Amino acid sequence: MSAKVPVRVTVNGRLHEVEVEPRLLLVHFLRDQLRLTGTHVGCDTTSCGACTVHLDGEAVKSCTVLTVQADGADVTTIEGLQEDGNLHPVQSAFWSQHGLQCGYCTPGMIMAAVDLLKRHPEPTEEEVRHGLEGNLCRCTGYQNIVKAVLVAADELRGAQPARPGEPEAQPTVQEVI
Repeated sequence: MSAKVPVRVTVNGRLHEVEVEPRLLLVHFLRDQLRLTGTHVGCDTTSCGACTVHLDGEAVKSCTVLTVQADGADVTTIEGLQEDGNLHPVQSAFWSQHGLQCGYCTPGMIMAAVDLLKRHPEPTEEEVRHGLEGNLCRCTGYQNIVKAVLVAADELRGAQPARPGEPEAQPTVQEVI
């Protein structure tokens, strides 16, 4: 067994000073040690994107990042997107536009979409599809996922929605997670 290594990582705004095995993947640290189970384990090979989180503001697949590589970094998971109990606009749009079915890919898809919209605030449908290529969904056929990202882009820019499907009531974080 390897000697443990000290790591300081901020997750969802909270500093964690821990000792971990050098080979511990970030996804397992988040799920097993911090009990943040919104980050899903899908393939362990970066193929599916279910484990997508933000590392220092950029989307990464946490199944191929060692926890020791996150030393000194800021990590945001799906649980950390909400503010004051309100869903992030991308979370709301996934809800209102039915951008999910079984929900397994949803956290990773949302994290990838948030990163995409930060880099491209006014994407076309083609840009959304290209931006989410590394995240797989076996249920939806992607149409409502793409629509949700476009609706969220409008909301984040403060634009009047040019796309249908405004939510009647904002769901709580607990309802979505």
